[in-house]
Parts: sequence; structure tokens; C-alpha cells
Amino acid sequence: MFRSRPSPKALLPKALLPLLALLFSGPGLAGNTESPIELKVVGGLGGVSQYTRYEEPFWRRRVGELTDGRVRAEIAPFDRAGLRAEEILPLMRLGVVPFGTALLAVVSSEEPEFNAVDLPALNPDIGTLRDTVQRYRPHLRNLLLERYNVELLSVYTYPAQVIWCSRPFTGLGDLAGRRIRTSSVGQAEMVEALGATSVVIPFAEIVNAMRAGVVECAITGTMSGNSIGLTAVTTHVHAMAITWGVSVFGANAQAWHALPEAVRSGIRSGLAELETAIWNGADRETGDGLRCSAGHADCSDGRPGHMTVVPVSPGDIQRRRQLLTSTVLPRWVERCGDECADAWNAYLGPSLGISARHP
Repeated sequence: MFRSRPSPKALLPKALLPLLALLFSGPGLAGNTESPIELKVVGGLGGVSQYTRYEEPFWRRRVGELTDGRVRAEIAPFDRAGLRAEEILPLMRLGVVPFGTALLAVVSSEEPEFNAVDLPALNPDIGTLRDTVQRYRPHLRNLLLERYNVELLSVYTYPAQVIWCSRPFTGLGDLAGRRIRTSSVGQAEMVEALGATSVVIPFAEIVNAMRAGVVECAITGTMSGNSIGLTAVTTHVHAMAITWGVSVFGANAQAWHALPEAVRSGIRSGLAELETAIWNGADRETGDGLRCSAGHADCSDGRPGHMTVVPVSPGDIQRRRQLLTSTVLPRWVERCGDECADAWNAYLGPSLGISARHP
């Protein structure tokens, strides 16, 4: 049985709805034979490569090529469109945002079931993440359609989020007693199971917090950590991914089906290419972030540093699985309920050999 949820309109300031309706409305999704179909798209985080290198060029240029000029799209990152990440799916359900990207880690504050694919300690590398998403994708598609009237069109990921520290460590077992920056409930629970203390700090404040000694370590992306200057305040970075940052791109079902079939076919084909490019980019940036932070000669996009990359040891592999089975998964099921245990056991548990117990 699904938990009761607030009305989508109740989640949004009333004064915001008319403004958003104006912002994201167009001359008609189906358009006419003379004028191009105009689409309004809300993308992911602005200022990061997923948006600047992939999402924005796709919608501003590539979609017109794919549809022989029948579609003209405008895109804005949600954080620069005056929207909060947790508002995206409710706005899509209302049809106010017809096409949008939603970050599952943020969605999971209200819908824990959505983020089963990116639980801490679940996907230590991108190959595992690909397999996890592939197995869970049919369930994500059903959840989005049933709960938000959203057609799932793509699944994206950001580069790996790893552990950076200001003093040496050799693996997960050395982190007990340290203060570690986290950004989600699941990360906090995992860190505390390691015997460390979780401290929630906004991304923009990580470097200052490290410099001031508020925290000794931080969980953040390999490339994003490099770009904000963590190489200047840390000495060691672990090679194992803790989480990633998976997002879904979809469309309000009515808006999607109002498009001509040929247009939908062209967009679907292009989104499949876009998804592949984003995943390959996340894989490349994960490695490049580590190489640059260590000062390797093959650093391509990041800032050269002089850090030690801590390799993943057999002990880390064992401890990761223990953290997943004894802390991360049980706590997630407690927050999420029977439906999440059922979903895990149907889609992910068999391949991992890990069952979720009902709360």
C-alpha cells in the first residue's frame, strides 16, 4: 500500500504556479504544419558538464536536426529557473513543467523507493551502476507513470562521489572517529556505521569547512571536488565510489503523447544517444578527476594536484558489502516500507544475493 502523499499543489507556493505556467507554456505542443513545435525543458544542475556539454547542446541544436526542423526547444537548468529540485516531479505531474530532469537523491526525501539504484555502498564502480540501473529501470518507469504521470525517457548519472580526507588513510577501516561531510541520509547512516561523525555541509562550503577543521573528510565527486579546489586542503582520496548522483529525464504523459509519432521517435532516438554520451562522460570524468588530483600526466580537464589516490583493497570490498547489508539496506527499508522491500527483492536482490527484510 502506498503512503499518503501531499497534493502536488500543496508542495508549491500558490503565487508560483501562474508564473511557472507562463514560463513553461508554449504555443501548443502539437504546433501546426507551418510553425515549429516549441518545447520547454528543465535540465539538471547548471554549471556542470552534464548540463553544459550534453543536455543544453542536445536540446538547443541536436533535437532540431533529429526532427528535420519540426521541433525548437529551450532549456534551462532547474537551479537557474527559480525551481527547487524537489518540485520538479510535482510540477511535471501538473503539466506546468512538460519536460524535466529530476535528481533521484532529492526525490528520495519524499519517495525513497526511487533511489534504490544509488544507495550508498551499492555501486562501487560504474559497471555495477549500469547493471543496477538496467535491472531497476522497468520499476522506475512504472513508478514515474503511476505516481507522477511522467513518461521515463532517459536515465543519467553524474561522476562518482568518493571520500576525500585531509590526513592519510588506507581504506574504509581508517575512518572511525573522523568528521565527514555528507549530503544525504543514506550517506550519513553509512558514515556513522564506520564509527565516524556525519556533518551535513552544502557543496559550496566544503573547502572552507575543510580549511577551518569543521570536517576532516568529505564525500563528493571526483571531478567536482577537484574543480572546487579540494586538492589544496586534502591529501588522500579513495578510489571507491560511495554514491553517484542518478537522475531521470521524462515528460508529462499528456505533453509527450500530444507530439506527432515521428517527432517522438526522433527525440527517443536522440535521447538514447544522449544517455550513452552522459554515462561515458561520467565514467571518463570519474577517472580524470582522480588522475588530475594525483598529478598524473594524462590529466585532461581538471586541476593538477599532488594527492594520494587510495586504492580499493580486499578489506574495503568486504566492508562495503557489510555496510550495505547491515546498515544501508535495512535503514532504507525502514524509511521506505514494505513496497521497497518487495521492489528490492524483485529487481535487485537476486543478482546481488542480498534480500531485503520487511520492516
